[in-house]
Amino acid sequence: MPRTPRRLTSKVTVIAAGLLLALTACTGQGTTTSDDDAPAATDGGPTTLVLWHGLTGPDGPAVQQIVDDFNASQDDIVVEPNVMPWDVLYQKLLTSLTSPDGPQIVAMSASNLPQYAAKGALAPLDGFYADDTYMDTSVLAPAAIEASVFDGVNYGVPLNISTMMLYWNKDMFAAAGLDPEQPPTTWDEFAEMAKSLTVDENNDGKPEQYAIALADHETVAMYQPLLWNNGGGVVSDDGTTSIVDSPESLAALQYWVDLVRDQKVSPIGLAGADADKLFQTGKAAMEIVGPWMTTGFDEAGLNYGLARPFAGPTGQDTLADVVTFGVNAQASAAQQDAAQTFFAYWNSVESQTTWADGSGFPPTRTDIPADSLANPYSAKFGAPELLNNSKVYLAGVPNAATITDSIFYPALQRVLNGDGDLTEVFTQASKDIQAAIEKG
Repeated sequence: MPRTPRRLTSKVTVIAAGLLLALTACTGQGTTTSDDDAPAATDGGPTTLVLWHGLTGPDGPAVQQIVDDFNASQDDIVVEPNVMPWDVLYQKLLTSLTSPDGPQIVAMSASNLPQYAAKGALAPLDGFYADDTYMDTSVLAPAAIEASVFDGVNYGVPLNISTMMLYWNKDMFAAAGLDPEQPPTTWDEFAEMAKSLTVDENNDGKPEQYAIALADHETVAMYQPLLWNNGGGVVSDDGTTSIVDSPESLAALQYWVDLVRDQKVSPIGLAGADADKLFQTGKAAMEIVGPWMTTGFDEAGLNYGLARPFAGPTGQDTLADVVTFGVNAQASAAQQDAAQTFFAYWNSVESQTTWADGSGFPPTRTDIPADSLANPYSAKFGAPELLNNSKVYLAGVPNAATITDSIFYPALQRVLNGDGDLTEVFTQASKDIQAAIEKG
């Protein structure tokens, strides 16, 4: 499945810049199943809620199953999904949310939520978390909750959460004389193993085999978590200040730029889909990516393992992606109440078990035992050590996409290609990121 970028960075939580495109990749492309939105409610009948979402890939049937189960479970509320590709959804969304005929519920990447919340198009949902009227929200993964906070207000309820893991090719490790059951656990271990896993047989400077596939554009955040684990980052935890030029950030960037540019542990110029293909075809020994790639790697017959991504000098946080439900600000009080009733059902033990087993994603809840899930990948990607040490990149930052796609990645590509001094390039990038933050 082709991927393009995914996009508050706070401890135990984190998302956001670029997430729209990465979500397009992990859920695939599809066609709209309904062109006409149903009315929000009918006189004397159940409250009807139109739900827009873009989960058109292998996870789509699990979404529909939960919706069908909810509709069959009671007679007061009917949820009617309108499914379309993510790019189409976002093209139509703002206009639709400001129209009386727009959807009452919309699923979106948490990184995209701030731009709609800032325009007053979404209803605040702090009440959902205030008490146990709808559900005990303390069981939800903290990263999934905090990803939808903008300007101190929560505008979403999690639909899903996905952590990243280190995939490694056991056969390639064995061929390199490494223990196929022991992936690197630290940066320095990676750098040492990379010497054996990077193969340039004819010494032409273009390896036939790479140690890792690290995408530098149109991808889930691959480089950015490396900054976290050296005490740096792109934006401060409160989302107000650029820190990409901090000593910690610059040191992390220099370490990895040296490995990629000089040691050639990964090709330069990879998009997310390119990185996936490189690992899938046995041209790279490792990749850090989410659960949506398990099917493709299994079908390719790869003998791979999954592990928590290797630790940096100061931490071992990994990227978490979140898709969240939002409510149209124009929805009536009754519709908003009905929507929150549906959100509680979606995040129930039964529904989250259905979701995890059908999609391979971990549950949004932290109280579902791994041994109760039929899909083994759900348990792996939902392991507490991952969920409790995950961050959502740039959550709550309105210009997250600009920061990532127009500033961070171009700066990264410049230094990877030897075009400018790293400190100078990222000092200017930090000024540009700060300006984007202040523009709001």
